[in-house]
Amino acid sequence: MSKRSKMPKERLTTPMVRVDGELKPATWDEALTRVVDGFTHVKDTKGGDGFAMFSCSKSTNEMNYAAQKFGRAVLGTNNIDSCNRT
Repeated sequence: MSKRSKMPKERLTTPMVRVDGELKPATWDEALTRVVDGFTHVKDTKGGDGFAMFSCSKSTNEMNYAAQKFGRAVLGTNNIDSCNRT
């Protein structure tokens, strides 16, 4: 690691997708399309119950609000929890 950056040299700099069981480099468009396709498949087959979200009490209120809003409005789930109780 350099002194300017705490990012390890072995950190990925390009998205990876699994093709025939192996990870291969991909474009951002390809990787994000696969994410959207996967989320869409789960939502179509399981509905909102196919998703759950967990947020952290160390995040800001704004981050936790955005996470629960994404879960409810985009994913259609009420399965949202956080570690705020501990």
